[in-house]
Amino acid sequence: MMKVLLRTLVFGILLSTLTASCATTVRVYPANRVVVTKVHKPRIVVHKNVKYYRSGGVWYIKKNRRCVSVAAPVGLRINVLPTGYKLVKVKGIRYYKHKGVYYKKSGRDYVVVNV
Repeated sequence: MMKVLLRTLVFGILLSTLTASCATTVRVYPANRVVVTKVHKPRIVVHKNVKYYRSGGVWYIKKNRRCVSVAAPVGLRINVLPTGYKLVKVKGIRYYKHKGVYYKKSGRDYVVVNV
């Protein structure tokens, strides 16, 4: 009886720890929304008082203890491009593209832009 209680308690603690953080379980919902319960080593960026998480070039926000994929917010600044970006030119202007998101060099940073 004590072993069962201890196992249940440990399992409950582990489960709550894993789901409480924006931390590779993926669920796809209608309207192309992806909800994950775990994001691998996300980079966190605050833009207009909203905390965004970036992992593997995909952007997320936290909603109800889970992370929901979102479009990268235009105007957001980052200092390192995601791995695997491509250099593209549109009307003679250099952009860096990764997973449908365009970045433009601005000083030492990169800014998310609409193209």
